[in-house]
Amino acid sequence: MVKHQPLQVYERQLCLSCLTGIYGCRWKRYQRSHDDTTKWERLWFLVLCSTFFLILFWLYFWWEVHNDYNEFNWFLYNRTGYWSDWSIPILVTTAAGFSYVAFLLILALCHTAVGQQMNLHWLHKFAVTVVLVVTVISMISMEQLWGEEWDILLLSFQATGPFLHLGAVAAITLLAWLVAGQFARAEKSCFQAVLLLTYLTVLTALYLVPLSITSPCLMEKNNLGPKPAIIGHQGAPMLAPENTLMSFQEAIEQKASGLYADVKISHDGVPFLMHDNTLRRTTDVEKLFPERVGQDSSMFNWTDLQALNAGQWFLKDDPFWTASSLSEADWALAGNQSVCTLSEVLQLAKNSSKSILFNVRRPPLEHPHRESWINVTLHTVLQSGIQQQHVMWTPDTDRQLVRQVAPGFQQTSAVKKSVKILQEEGIVRLNLRYNQVSTQEIRDSREGNVSLTLFTVSEPWLYSVLWCSGVQSVTSDAPHILRKLPYPIWLMPPEEYKLLWIAADVISFIVIIGVFVLQNYHMIRWRLGSIRSYNPEQIMLSAAVRRSSRDVNIMKEKLIFSEMNNGLGSAEELSLCSENGYEGYTNEAITPRDQQHHARMQPNYAQKTPCILQDH
Repeated sequence: MVKHQPLQVYERQLCLSCLTGIYGCRWKRYQRSHDDTTKWERLWFLVLCSTFFLILFWLYFWWEVHNDYNEFNWFLYNRTGYWSDWSIPILVTTAAGFSYVAFLLILALCHTAVGQQMNLHWLHKFAVTVVLVVTVISMISMEQLWGEEWDILLLSFQATGPFLHLGAVAAITLLAWLVAGQFARAEKSCFQAVLLLTYLTVLTALYLVPLSITSPCLMEKNNLGPKPAIIGHQGAPMLAPENTLMSFQEAIEQKASGLYADVKISHDGVPFLMHDNTLRRTTDVEKLFPERVGQDSSMFNWTDLQALNAGQWFLKDDPFWTASSLSEADWALAGNQSVCTLSEVLQLAKNSSKSILFNVRRPPLEHPHRESWINVTLHTVLQSGIQQQHVMWTPDTDRQLVRQVAPGFQQTSAVKKSVKILQEEGIVRLNLRYNQVSTQEIRDSREGNVSLTLFTVSEPWLYSVLWCSGVQSVTSDAPHILRKLPYPIWLMPPEEYKLLWIAADVISFIVIIGVFVLQNYHMIRWRLGSIRSYNPEQIMLSAAVRRSSRDVNIMKEKLIFSEMNNGLGSAEELSLCSENGYEGYTNEAITPRDQQHHARMQPNYAQKTPCILQDH
């Protein structure tokens, strides 16, 4: 019987083929290499890492500004004159770009883990460059057009900081396996030192990050103040068209403690509710008065304003993606809304015993009530019969006169001032944007008996942070959501957080030490165990994972002829390799000159023609 013993059988490496194929379009075995990654490809790896962290930051930012999506859309509407929901497409595009870059980064790390040479395909390089450039342009545009929105990052870290820290520690711990593997396989001690020092520096920084984390939600439960009052901003604009009677009725049904309205004065002296300067976005003025589309809404008579529909736009544009949730009755009611007067909303607040906060805009220069706008508004409020203590008066013009005529009004300022100045001016309430005050300023205002109302707060995480900070009230587009929040999203005593922080760091450190020991112990045991059963050429071949393909070829050549000397098989046995499915192996590993050399050195085997493995 003839014994067939091939030198080596290649097994299918589907995962490795997919890894190198997707990353660098190297699907064939001969296209792969264990050579060191070139400097050019290392540079592209740095570009890939930079793009990943940059778009991760942008994605986090854009997710956190979800509270202000409507404000962002309105901002772009004022600049372009066209209403569209830009926020969701930006979020989806950013998430897609992040997923793509993260996938490529994982593939690159897997290349490093298995010792494969990185060779990013040019299509991926082009796509990564596009993602990087678009992200940078987006961030620059945000800084120029809406720079104040960056402040939300500091607020968001107060809500997410502890959890981001735990996630970062978990990620750096998982990365230890790759770092330890590279450290164990590295041939140069200098590289080992740099790699270990860099990793330990990042690890130490992450371990100590909680020293800089501050959050008002890190407090004892018994120190938590009362839940902030919720004022319906323009009513309940997620459930009905903004600044309409239906919207304010919805806010009252959702247990809002007060109502907020934007007030303008018509050409014939009737205060009405409208947020924009023009009527284009929230009415059908293009249909009824196409020649007056760009005109200021204060230049319309009340009879003209009454003829406009102020609800169909809500069903058509669906600014909060909530119109589809309306019942048939609410859908029909929303579509028939008209422009609301200040008198109507005051009467509604009076009947429901709700407070009201409104922002009155002074009419343009050519308006007949340009100088008497305060008297017109004050007269309307007093005529409604609402209790004066329920009215939060914001205009600074003629404030002393208003205080004399209506001493019961809550004098409210929309301009940030120190507590001392507010007390001197008799101001009892501040109405500011949520990013205009710090936690310390909130405490100072509370100690100075100055109530604080922050706008516009619609996200539970932001409401929770302000609740823990001690804010008395907020205006919100989503009173139906915030009223269901019985408690801050999270509240943790400082000592408990310290314990969690230390425990996470200790567990991470123990795991990392174990990974490094395991990686090095495995390599030592593998090398020592190989010495007992293999000759020196085999040890060199097995340890050549990080060597060049040329060195591997030479070592394979030495190994093959060494086994021939040990009587691996006869010429007949070796010649039958092709008959057993090994035709694909060719003699590319040994040059003709080397064959002649070995033929002279091994005369007994000079006539043999073994099946030499092709180094793929």
